[in-house]
Amino acid sequence: MADQNFVDYVKICCRSGKGGAGSAHFLRDRFNSRGGPDGGDGGRGGHIILRGNRNTWTLLHLKYRKHVIAGDGKPGAGSTSTGASGEDVILDVPLGTVAKDAETGEFMFEITEHDQKIVITPGGRGGLGNDHFKTPTNQAPEYAQPGEPGREEWKILELKVLADVGLVGFPNAGKSTLVSALSRAKPEIADYPFTTLVPQLGMVEYRDHQSFVIADIPGIIEGAHRGKGLGLRFLRHIERNATLLFMVPCTTEDIKKEYRILLNEIKQFNPELLDKPRVLAITKCDLIDADIIEMLRQEAIPKGIPTVFISAVAEQGLTELKDVLWQTMNEPDRRFFFAADEEE
Repeated sequence: MADQNFVDYVKICCRSGKGGAGSAHFLRDRFNSRGGPDGGDGGRGGHIILRGNRNTWTLLHLKYRKHVIAGDGKPGAGSTSTGASGEDVILDVPLGTVAKDAETGEFMFEITEHDQKIVITPGGRGGLGNDHFKTPTNQAPEYAQPGEPGREEWKILELKVLADVGLVGFPNAGKSTLVSALSRAKPEIADYPFTTLVPQLGMVEYRDHQSFVIADIPGIIEGAHRGKGLGLRFLRHIERNATLLFMVPCTTEDIKKEYRILLNEIKQFNPELLDKPRVLAITKCDLIDADIIEMLRQEAIPKGIPTVFISAVAEQGLTELKDVLWQTMNEPDRRFFFAADEEE
């Protein structure tokens, strides 16, 4: 998917339909010239509805559709006939789409299942016809309710990537290279910061015809939780990954420090993310020999986290990494705590 076609944030104006007016009709036929009230109710206004679609991967189709307008309800008629409801507008969105109120920023709901439908802006109710207002003392009411007006509201839709494993690391940690090596995905790879500007998904084949999805999330930097660098726009994608794979190059001056910085950015953004299982991959190990790897294993690696030394370029340690990831994903009760290491 081309980068320019991946859209994970849109702001749209949703205008639902107004309800139809109730009818103040009286029965008139050749047998009864002064019949009672038989005015029907007005139809409800059209809703704006979000529908989950597992075959949709981006919000691109909504990027240039700033105004979404539903149909108005039709007025009621005689013989207690209810007016037709206004035409609903159904917007297909990817799974993992979050809806928020644009004015308050308040979370509304999240679409998580295929064909799940949730009304984001309801239409106005239709007015009641005069048939509802007849009483023993008022047998010929000449009034009916008008329909409720529709709503005009600005909404924000945000897409969070859904994947089994999300890659977490600074720019140029080797994330895109790993995704390319493990799957058929072809992310852009270059030696400059923020090569990956949008999440890339790859399908990783595992033993016995099994597979899992890995997400290359754009690199974060210290201060990302305050919006620095690519900031909050991409940190939210981490929330939609079952397991987090932290990636630190073997050439990093202080592996523990870099890992703690990444962990702190996630903690500051959303402390609940610390409950997710996580694995550490030390990347670019084709640049060092076995003795240095053993020294790093003994002295430079954070305690309490499964760690694998890999080289995506040389295809070193990839099978072991897939085994560790698969084991971690399939042990939902397994949790890793790092309090002791963070105090170092």
